[in-house]
Amino acid sequence: MNRGPESPSLRDFRKRASNLDAFEGFCKIDLQLTESTAKLHVRLIKAFRREIRKDSVEVTKQDLRNYLLKIKESMAASTYKNILAALKRFYRDYLGMKDLVETFKFPELSFKPIIVPSKTELQVFYKALETHRNKALFLMYATSGLRCSEVLSLDRYRDVDSKNRMLKPRKDPNESKHTWLSFYNAEAERELKKYLALRNDSNPKLFPISKRQLLRTFKKAWQISEVKVTPQILRDWFCCEMGNLGVQDRYVDAFCGRMPKSILARHYTDYSPRKLKQIYDRAKLTVLR
Repeated sequence: MNRGPESPSLRDFRKRASNLDAFEGFCKIDLQLTESTAKLHVRLIKAFRREIRKDSVEVTKQDLRNYLLKIKESMAASTYKNILAALKRFYRDYLGMKDLVETFKFPELSFKPIIVPSKTELQVFYKALETHRNKALFLMYATSGLRCSEVLSLDRYRDVDSKNRMLKPRKDPNESKHTWLSFYNAEAERELKKYLALRNDSNPKLFPISKRQLLRTFKKAWQISEVKVTPQILRDWFCCEMGNLGVQDRYVDAFCGRMPKSILARHYTDYSPRKLKQIYDRAKLTVLR
C-alpha cells in the first residue's frame, strides 16, 4: 500500500531516531551519564536494531517484548538490566516514546556474598608472581583498596606522596566514580622501591602497564598458585580486612573512594589527609605476615 509522502515532522523524527551520535551526546549532556555508559547504550541500541531489522520508530511493544524475552532466556540478569536501561533511555528519554517502554520492569538482581581469600592464600599467590613490578602492583592493590584503573593511572611524581605513603588518584572527568585518597603499607613500600630502582625510563606512570597485561599477569600467577586473585578481589579483601582490624565503615569507604552512606559520615566526619593517615597507620594492615 502506498503510504504517501511523509510529513516534515515525521521525517525529522526518523532522522533523530537514526542519529546515534546525537543519542550519545544526549546521554552525556542531558542525562549526565559517563562516557563509558553513553557508549555502552549506543552499542546496545545498535545490537537491538540489527536483531529487530526495523526502523526505530516502527518498533512495537511486542517487538520489544520478544527481544527482551530472548535476552532473559540466554543472558544474565545484569545484562538484561543494562539492555533495558539503554532501551528506556533511547525510547522514553531521547525519543519521548514513554508508552513503548514504561511497562517493562528491571529484574531483581540476586545478592552474591563476597568471599575473599585468606591471608595465607594471598601469600601463596604473591610467591607465584615473578617480578618486583608484579609484586609491587599486588601489594599496592591489597593495601590501598583502590580500583584497578586508579592504580594504573597513578603518576609517580604527582600522585604518590612517598614520605607519607599516600596515594592521590585523579578523577577522570568522564567518570562517575568518586576518589579521595588512600595509603599503602610498609610491605608495599619496600617492594615498590625495589621495582623503581630497576626503572630507567622517563615514563611518568608509576606502573606503565595496560589493564590487559595486568590481568594476564595475575591469571598466570593464579594458574601457578591455584588461588584466584584479581584487582577487584584485592579491593574486596582490603575492605574486609580493614573492618576486621576495627576501621569504621566510613573510613574504609573513604580509602576506596565511595560516597559515605549516612548523614553523620557525610557531614560530620573529618576526612583530612592527616586524620585518614592516622586511622590507616593505627590499623597496622599487613599482607605478608
